[in-house]
Amino acid sequence: MAVKTQSPGRKTFLLALTSAVLGLSLSACNRSPATPENRLPQVVATSTILEDLTARVGADEIQLTGLLNPGDDPHIYEPVPLDSRTLEQADLILYNGYDLEPQIIRLMNAVGQNARRVAIGEVVSPLGSLEEGEAVPDPHVWGDAKNVVLMVEAIRDELIDLSPADREVFTQNAAQLIQELQRLDAWIIQQIQTIPPQQRQLITTHDAFQYYAQAYGLEVTGTLIGMSTEEQPSARTVQELVRSIQDSQVPAIFAETTINPQLIRTVAQEAGVQLAETELYSDSIGTPGSGADSYIRMMVSNTRAIVEALGGQYTPFEQN
Repeated sequence: MAVKTQSPGRKTFLLALTSAVLGLSLSACNRSPATPENRLPQVVATSTILEDLTARVGADEIQLTGLLNPGDDPHIYEPVPLDSRTLEQADLILYNGYDLEPQIIRLMNAVGQNARRVAIGEVVSPLGSLEEGEAVPDPHVWGDAKNVVLMVEAIRDELIDLSPADREVFTQNAAQLIQELQRLDAWIIQQIQTIPPQQRQLITTHDAFQYYAQAYGLEVTGTLIGMSTEEQPSARTVQELVRSIQDSQVPAIFAETTINPQLIRTVAQEAGVQLAETELYSDSIGTPGSGADSYIRMMVSNTRAIVEALGGQYTPFEQN
């Protein structure tokens, strides 16, 4: 019986095919699957300011998710279903604290129990006020750049605890950011000093600038509402603010980006005072392209608006 033999060309083809299949199999065996051991740490930040600072420190070594978009007001933000899933999957949740984001804090405590939860703003000793006989801490701690240095150090330490292998990266990134914050702090002091002393008075929509004023030599002469934007001013409050503005003879008052400016515009008209052309960023950084789309640029924008509206001489900040 004749034996069928393979041609040299067919034999070569089969050998090549076998080698390719074996190569693919070995490659599949050597490829690292997406496992909990090698995934990036999942970090959640509850405000745009914290998200920006954490992104600077964590860089590409973490998977960072911010719950708020630029322009969102953390005081009144109402979480959506996606926020629940994000908090459930987090390894670390960084929130401001001092009740800045009350709805998010309630949700975090309900569904984010698998994560380490850290109130970054609460590393700062708070200013406060008395409301209904109780001391209430002021959550707007980032108004003083020196406070933000403490916050960056806390973020750095939490990220190192989360991913010790990336200690050097986190440490170097934090050191660079802290250096920029120290330059920013010194620059703001110099800018505010150019305002005539009798005009270093700040009147805004809500009470979010006490830390800024105390750090940089201003007086908060009045606000339309208190520390939380949930408040609604009474007619009496509006009239008292109008009289306060007239008595102070301040050259301008300020609206804020996260609050409807209509009421503070009405106050300015009744008081016969200018409403500053540039709104202040109080609880959120600006949108991309706004010139205030990072913490540092936000502070520069606010300082420029304040200095120019109150009669000072603005000098640009040289950012790295």
